[in-house]
Amino acid sequence: MNTYLIMKTLHIISSTILFGTGLGIAFFMYRSQYTSDIQEKYYAVRTTVLADFIFTLPAVLIQPLTGAWLVWRVGYGWDNNWLLLSYGLYLLAGACWLPVVWIQMTLSNMLKHCINENKDLPARYYRLFRLWFILGWPAFLGLILIFYLMTAKPTGLPW
Repeated sequence: MNTYLIMKTLHIISSTILFGTGLGIAFFMYRSQYTSDIQEKYYAVRTTVLADFIFTLPAVLIQPLTGAWLVWRVGYGWDNNWLLLSYGLYLLAGACWLPVVWIQMTLSNMLKHCINENKDLPARYYRLFRLWFILGWPAFLGLILIFYLMTAKPTGLPW
């Protein structure tokens, strides 16, 4: 078996899982806000948290490992501009994703509490949800740019 092709395939699959799962659960979670049924909201948030731990977290861990191996194996300079930009965008996406996971878990706990206590959702729920939505944008745009950089490997970057 060709180790390079296996590692490259793992890198591509994990990037696809990272982006695709992120987009799918973001849609699922966002759509849950259009129901007034608190049980449906709770189901959506619980499932989103679960999907993040089952799919997104492993992809987040596999990406830098396979990426570093590929840079080393192919012989790219670690300081190539397109790679430096990719590292920065990946860190940006991670810096957005970590609070998003915390927000999702907090929203889940709030929903569970409101269901158990038969209470309405507090204003904090909606503020956290807006923050969750806002943090998703730089993460997704960053991942799209990383896909471009990995595909094009542009050498004419201005620095």
